[in-house]
Amino acid sequence: MVLFVVGLGLGDEDDITVRGLKAVQRSEVIFLEAYTSVLGTPKERLETVFGKSIVIADRNMVESEAERIYMPAKETDVCFLVVGDPLCATTHTDIIIRAKAEGIRVEVVHNTSVMGAVASCGLQLYSFGYTVSIPLFEGEWRPDSFYPKIAYNKAGGMHTLCLLDIKMKEPDYEEMMRGRVRYLPPRFMTVNVAIGQLLAVEAVRGEGVLSRETSAVGLARLGQSTQMIVSGTLGELLEVDFGKPLHSLVICGEQHPCEVELLDMFHVRKGGWSRYVRPDDNTSSSSDDGDEDDGVDGNGPPAHADVTGEGLKQ
Repeated sequence: MVLFVVGLGLGDEDDITVRGLKAVQRSEVIFLEAYTSVLGTPKERLETVFGKSIVIADRNMVESEAERIYMPAKETDVCFLVVGDPLCATTHTDIIIRAKAEGIRVEVVHNTSVMGAVASCGLQLYSFGYTVSIPLFEGEWRPDSFYPKIAYNKAGGMHTLCLLDIKMKEPDYEEMMRGRVRYLPPRFMTVNVAIGQLLAVEAVRGEGVLSRETSAVGLARLGQSTQMIVSGTLGELLEVDFGKPLHSLVICGEQHPCEVELLDMFHVRKGGWSRYVRPDDNTSSSSDDGDEDDGVDGNGPPAHADVTGEGLKQ
């Protein structure tokens, strides 16, 4: 019996590897992790293509009831599907450690993740330093633990990949006080909100690490057909509508001439995101994938006026 931990890649059902698909077909129990990231296709589509029923593993299950995921692998083959690569989140590493402690055989099937796909913008992976996570500000809670790492990378001439916060199935505490179990709608940090928060932190700390003139790259929906990449200064990227989630941000360090040339292809003043990134999209680069409401915040006009992230709430 095996616990397969399978990466799905960044796009849709077509991105699973042959080895990963074989693991799915072999497994009797299949979970889809929907806490650390989201896939560009619904669970129902995966079930249709894979011909298997899939159980959503939300935050509570992954963090507090992980044994529900790995313990069945004592009796049958289990597949734990993860968006991107399975080992990019410490949460998944913890599940592997627990499973092995129970004597369960674990096989990891790798796939592409934002950690590698970020090279799509032209920056060389060898030149990246620390990766940081930017959390959404909540009222007076405005953490800045990422700031020293960005500063460290800058001092070494290295780029910084910023992973932007997502909120999935967050409890609605006001409803819970009334005795009702309710969850808040999903929230996804946009590039615009991330930049606003970074500049707000800089204004407080005043160490000269970041400014509106800092070179950066905004990325949205990497690996999907609507992938969007725009380079420019932080001030320029504040004005760009990156559309639907998921978003990421790169703070650029020193750049090799090849990096400069490639980044220029995506520059905001050249409209590079439509000419070089979305060749199959004949619509205007300022439009999104139709007007349907997917129930997800983080769309619409740039949120540069809202540095708290409160504007993402429904």
